[in-house]
Amino acid sequence: MAFRRRPEEKCLDVDATMQGSLSFCDPVNLRINGRFNGSLQTRGNLMIGRDADVSADITGDSIVIGGRIKGKIIAKECLRLLPTAIVEGDIYSAKLNVEEGARLEGKCSMLGEFLDLDELTRYLEVDTASVTEWVNGGIIPFFKEGEEWRFERKAIDSWIADGKISK
Repeated sequence: MAFRRRPEEKCLDVDATMQGSLSFCDPVNLRINGRFNGSLQTRGNLMIGRDADVSADITGDSIVIGGRIKGKIIAKECLRLLPTAIVEGDIYSAKLNVEEGARLEGKCSMLGEFLDLDELTRYLEVDTASVTEWVNGGIIPFFKEGEEWRFERKAIDSWIADGKISK
């Protein structure tokens, strides 16, 4: 997986100590080389440099990790662990590339194209009651497969990007 940067995309290179919650609605090329503590939600490409030390729950599209991460990682498109990566926490990814030498202490679950209710609640980090309310109100995109609700991950991602979710 290579970082592909289009001219219209924003690029942000962080080589500092930061704490808090960062959220990007528009696609960016974000690289963290220092320390970061908190939570991070990004679209586009995220690179955690080999000297980075991050304690955060991270949600993003394409993520490459070369440094140390402690927290949950959700990679909607792909996750790549470089040989210098040390990850302590659970990861959820559509595609996963682990290079020789990378360390992972935690569980790994692959994101499918379609999610069931339990997978969706973990993916959105909400409770079952909220999803049930959204389904019953026709707010969230879903379909039924037998008696089970199913959610297309790409439709859910679009729904989120359109700002239709409020946790």
